[in-house]
Amino acid sequence: MSRELMARDGETTPVDEADMARLLVHALANPVLVLALDGAIIHANQAAEQFFSMSRALLARQTISGLIPYDSPLKALIDDVITRDAPIQEYRVDLGTPRIGIERIVDIQVMPLRNAARQIAIVMQERTIADKIDRQLTHRGAARSVSAMAAMLAHEIKNPLAGIRGAAQLLEGGLGEDDRLLTRLICAETDRIVKLVDRMEVFSDARPVARSEVNIHEVLDRVRSSATAGFARHIRLLEHYDPSLPAVAGDFDQLVQVFLNLVKNAAEAIGEDAIDGTIELSTAFRPGVRIRSPGSTAPTSLPLEIIIKDNGPGVPPEIATTLFDPFVTSKPSGTGLGLALVAKLIGDHGGIVECESQPRQTLFRVLLPVASAPLRPAFAGGGPHER
Repeated sequence: MSRELMARDGETTPVDEADMARLLVHALANPVLVLALDGAIIHANQAAEQFFSMSRALLARQTISGLIPYDSPLKALIDDVITRDAPIQEYRVDLGTPRIGIERIVDIQVMPLRNAARQIAIVMQERTIADKIDRQLTHRGAARSVSAMAAMLAHEIKNPLAGIRGAAQLLEGGLGEDDRLLTRLICAETDRIVKLVDRMEVFSDARPVARSEVNIHEVLDRVRSSATAGFARHIRLLEHYDPSLPAVAGDFDQLVQVFLNLVKNAAEAIGEDAIDGTIELSTAFRPGVRIRSPGSTAPTSLPLEIIIKDNGPGVPPEIATTLFDPFVTSKPSGTGLGLALVAKLIGDHGGIVECESQPRQTLFRVLLPVASAPLRPAFAGGGPHER
């Protein structure tokens, strides 16, 4: 039996049921695998290729045991489905491996296919992305709390500090050298606190982002130039850009600040003594990711993906889930405001930022919306490129 699909130009194209099934499976955003009874992979859709970081041809040479952790409950699920000849679902199964990421939490449905070969289908819904988006909304709430605290600090602390510093300077004139050391210490410490409050004041800026069409590759080029001329001159920077990426609606300077913070964070993680330090900057178009923010009437599509990846030692596990919260840092001299500021600015642009980390591979992924309507051009001239 055959069916007909309506083509875009109004013509019809005959498609049989087997082809229709393959088209539907490939159109799914969820990873799908079809297995033989011995665990050999018969078929994989495009989402499965992305999930396992393998082409279909390479997946077809694998067994399911070679793709998942040796102690994965998925093996027992497959055995139960074969025995019972009935579908089974299980939630929050970790399929993480060093190849695809240490933490890949998925909801799994395993079902028998009613065909002569008695094949098995596996459908996966990745929970990691949903959980990270939930954490993004928490980070935004934390940033709003810091905004209120920053406004309060600026008013309630900076004025008294100015008085303390002035009094110390007045006392200094009538004191001996030993006592002058104490007044200078008072001045130095008040100056340090004022600088910290100044850094926090950026969180209290609640003005809407002045948006224009921004070429994200021009932003990254500016970041790369600054990094290679300064803090990352001892590190190899690689670029993998999608030259067809559309513009983002945003503020050029704020986006430069975001990605400069992320690249600087990567360079500091690698360290000045590293001889093989590498930071990769990549862009891609990833349709299908949408987020609904509190108070919004419709979800926002976030197809622009920008990744900053380094081969440093990784994020300490004890701070991994709170990395974007204010005052969270693993650096002895850090304030813990850099990544909190990144989360705030990306949130102001309607996007999200997330982190995946393991030893020798830390990845910061930024997802942003495209410019949905013609805006004032931010820059003219050269377009994106690939190196």
